[in-house]
Amino acid sequence: MRKIITTLLLTTAVSAGAATQIQCERLIDGVSDNVLGPHTISVMDNRITGVSKGIINGDAGDRIVNLSGKTCMPGLMDMHVHITSEVSPTRFAERFRLDPQDQALASVPYALRTLMAGFTTVRDLGSSNNLAISLRNAVNQGSVKGPRIYTAGKSLATTGGHADPTNGVNSELRGDPGPKDGVVNSVEDARKAVRQRYKEGADLIKITATGGVLSQASNGQNAQFTEEELRAIVSIARDYNFKVAAHAHGAEGMKRAIRAGIDSVEHGTFMDDEAMKLMKKHGTTYVPTIIAGKFVAEKASIDGYFSELVRPKAREIGPQIQDTFARAYRSGVKIAFGTDTGVSAHGDNWKEFVYMVEAGMPAMEAIQSATVGGAELLGVSDKLGSLEAGKLADIVAVNGNPVEDISMMGQMKFVMKDGVIYRN
Repeated sequence: MRKIITTLLLTTAVSAGAATQIQCERLIDGVSDNVLGPHTISVMDNRITGVSKGIINGDAGDRIVNLSGKTCMPGLMDMHVHITSEVSPTRFAERFRLDPQDQALASVPYALRTLMAGFTTVRDLGSSNNLAISLRNAVNQGSVKGPRIYTAGKSLATTGGHADPTNGVNSELRGDPGPKDGVVNSVEDARKAVRQRYKEGADLIKITATGGVLSQASNGQNAQFTEEELRAIVSIARDYNFKVAAHAHGAEGMKRAIRAGIDSVEHGTFMDDEAMKLMKKHGTTYVPTIIAGKFVAEKASIDGYFSELVRPKAREIGPQIQDTFARAYRSGVKIAFGTDTGVSAHGDNWKEFVYMVEAGMPAMEAIQSATVGGAELLGVSDKLGSLEAGKLADIVAVNGNPVEDISMMGQMKFVMKDGVIYRN
């Protein structure tokens, strides 16, 4: 007798030898530019074995997942999160009050919220104490429920730059951090810092090419690496098969990073026409993080939420990102979905879709930026990003038709990652 799935399930897998038939009223497969009609996705173990037109019941003993009224699509991919933290008025003080193990335990519900929102793969772009590396390993081992994590470990900065871990610390505690701590001040430092990330088990490299909003430093836009340092980082990263993501708000630091060969620009707030031309020339991907800009701009109006160093940067930079995204989209810059979640709340990642559509990107393209676009940026298009036979069974479904109403992306009703159902 076939088993009909109708209730919330956490971590359910099919018995050995049985298949799962996922019956979808509508399908966004990551291959077609159109929303397709009824289809059935067949899953065996952790792989998609077929995607068939129409509603198919399969063989006796198969598990049936009936998703009538819903739209199935590939598992969503967020290319910019900070999975082990979440911004609050007390976050800076907590660096001194909490032990790494406290922060690690706090990150467990963040991972679950992200997965339950339909994001089965994320790219973590910076965490302290290698927490995201440990969380990635725990998820892979099955001891924590969460998305598939690709992480940069500690972001690379320059002395006093965005991601220098001692910014805002008194002189007795400050010390002189170097490459082991992710702080670079020369070509040799740059090489050592990349190799240190390899030693620690990172999946990619994240650099802070310009100042940032939430760091305890006055400038949020200035270029913070020389082009020689950036080229050294990219060159060594390639030796270790690392891609390089560059946080950048100001145009000059952005352009230096693009010319040096980085793979993605994060935020891109003050991107100018020259930067856009360079990105198209070099094939650089833009990861906009509109929701983070809106979040910091809103919180900057609350007395005491941010320090007086951070507050003016949040007011200036935050409101700009959506307009920059609109210009970059019209210009033809390649875009992948990313939110900087951890600034905003984990689980709210889907709101980025709404902001992208508000800025002029068609809903289907926004969804593709979080499926095939994310897979391309990660370099995993052979196994993720679309619903095709042979690919990993990362499948999600939302109510209604999100191409007609993009807010449906916030009504996630089914989540399968790697062949395991976490939500239904």
